[in-house]
Amino acid sequence: MRKLEYLSEKEDSEGEVKMKLEKLIDDLQNGTGITRSQAAAELGKLRDKRAADYLINALKDENGSVRSNAAFALAELGEKRAVPYLIQALKDPEEWVKKSAAKSLGLLKAKEAVKALTLLLNDHSFTVRKNTVRSLGQIGGPEALEALARAASGRDTLVADMAKEAIEKLKA
Repeated sequence: MRKLEYLSEKEDSEGEVKMKLEKLIDDLQNGTGITRSQAAAELGKLRDKRAADYLINALKDENGSVRSNAAFALAELGEKRAVPYLIQALKDPEEWVKKSAAKSLGLLKAKEAVKALTLLLNDHSFTVRKNTVRSLGQIGGPEALEALARAASGRDTLVADMAKEAIEKLKA
């Protein structure tokens, strides 16, 4: 297996960035599962919005790791156009994809995602519930506060405590 080296500590030119971007996109579309997954993660670190459409398409990849990394990469790009696709990713059967989509929606402060995020407060995965609470706290607004209040009085004490903290931060 070849070693993937995409980003140096210091980029010398736009030409080098473009070459890395093209290489990453090619790997995202044509590589093995691990190569596609690594490429999705690296595209986020590159923070080049030209990768957005490719990452949105990667949300439909057969590999859950690729979908998860693509979801988070879209947040790293600050790509608001991805919000409807990230909302769809909240329904993914893979726990890590849902977690990454929830986390990304919070980072993007996607108010339109609050209703869909609220449904994840009952997910079987603690990781998904935890990231959902964090995201609702990042998004804020009346709907998010209402969902957090419900979570704060729920049976899951860890999630309830996190929800209480998020509410305090939003009210501060």
